Amino acid sequence: MLRITFSGHDPTCRIIKLEGKLLQAWLDEVRRFFAETEEGSFPNLDLSGLSYVDRPGIELLQQLLRRGVRIHACSPFVAELLRCDRKPND
Repeated sequence: MLRITFSGHDPTCRIIKLEGKLLQAWLDEVRRFFAETEEGSFPNLDLSGLSYVDRPGIELLQQLLRRGVRIHACSPFVAELLRCDRKPND
């Protein structure tokens, strides 16, 4: 199960919080939130509530980071996954 919540109404300060498990089954739902966002005005991500991320979930997070999304908060578990899973050219 993945819970997605927003904080802030101003699009330039919006934070999307993901809680639970970021699994392949939920990736389209996460992508939908970012598909409606203009380039350069991406919300920040709060990943402090994620307890598990599968391989496709890590790949999505890496794509979002390359597009300009910033991480507002992150659990040590997810931070380590993003560090260890990075390819040399990321």
